[in-house]
Amino acid sequence: MKQNKTFAHVKNEAILARQTVIIEAAERVFAVKPFNKVSIRDIAREAGISHASIYRYFPDQQSLFVEAFIQGAKEIGVTLEGLIEGAKTQDIMKVSDAYVTYLMDNDQYFRMMTHFMLDGSLSAEKIEKLNDAERRVIDQFDRMFTKMKKPEPVRQLSHAFFAALNGVLITFRNYPGRTPKAVRQHMLNIARVIARSFSNT
Repeated sequence: MKQNKTFAHVKNEAILARQTVIIEAAERVFAVKPFNKVSIRDIAREAGISHASIYRYFPDQQSLFVEAFIQGAKEIGVTLEGLIEGAKTQDIMKVSDAYVTYLMDNDQYFRMMTHFMLDGSLSAEKIEKLNDAERRVIDQFDRMFTKMKKPEPVRQLSHAFFAALNGVLITFRNYPGRTPKAVRQHMLNIARVIARSFSNT
């Protein structure tokens, strides 16, 4: 059945489409420039609009950055869900590999996440949005540990797993004296050690 559209629907769709273009432009800029060096002008240039136009869709720079982070959290959440829900037996190694690999391949999201975790200037509304995005990822770890028949409640275990895997990136992503390939392999190896320890918990 064809859905009837009003001008309001079309207008809302156009706004969402423009917001998406801006968020995707922000993601591309974050991928090549340090997060704390990115300006609205950089993103506007990448999106092909004036910097003043961005403020029609995002009230401030932090709002745009938060929405870009949420987009990344959704992507890793979908990846984890596919691994966890689609498997008859849980392979925690595959899950840890997928999570760490995503953060290595999408360093901008990791940098945003650590920035927001340490930034004390965000409003309560923005913090709640970030917490909600983070909870969706941790929910997937809950499902994994539940399927592994770990004792309930599993939430604390999921928090520890999430923190440990993020710690791998914090500690070793700039490991001195090693090639990027060697650093990558080292981080995956450490993540697998973590996964094995959680499997035996």
